[in-house]
Amino acid sequence: MAKKKGFMTPERKKKLRTLLRKKAAEELKKEQERKAEERLRVIAERCGQKADFETASTDDLKKVCQQYFDKWYALEGEMFFLQREVILRDLQINELTISVSDMKGKFIKPSLKKVSKYENKFAKLQEKAAKFAFANSLR
Repeated sequence: MAKKKGFMTPERKKKLRTLLRKKAAEELKKEQERKAEERLRVIAERCGQKADFETASTDDLKKVCQQYFDKWYALEGEMFFLQREVILRDLQINELTISVSDMKGKFIKPSLKKVSKYENKFAKLQEKAAKFAFANSLR
């Protein structure tokens, strides 16, 4: 009986790997193109179409600047209110957590910083040494 070769020979494996790499590279390239198009679309949606500044007159430039300023002003106001809302929500969350911990009877103990007993003694010794050095320098 003749020995049967396996289906996946090294040649076939190599060819399959190269095909998979090519396919993955194509998909990656398509994904990058799609993201770039999406980015340009979002920029155009948020900022409007790019204005032609080279051929525009002074009045046109003033209008464009005014439009950008108005848009910025509106967005800044909206951002202020959103930040205020976030702060209020944080305060509400904090109050609710405190009330829940009060109801449960569990209080969060703050983590205390370990202080070495020797640090205070060392600081006092340094002060005395400084005074002694100062007294010796006066003599």
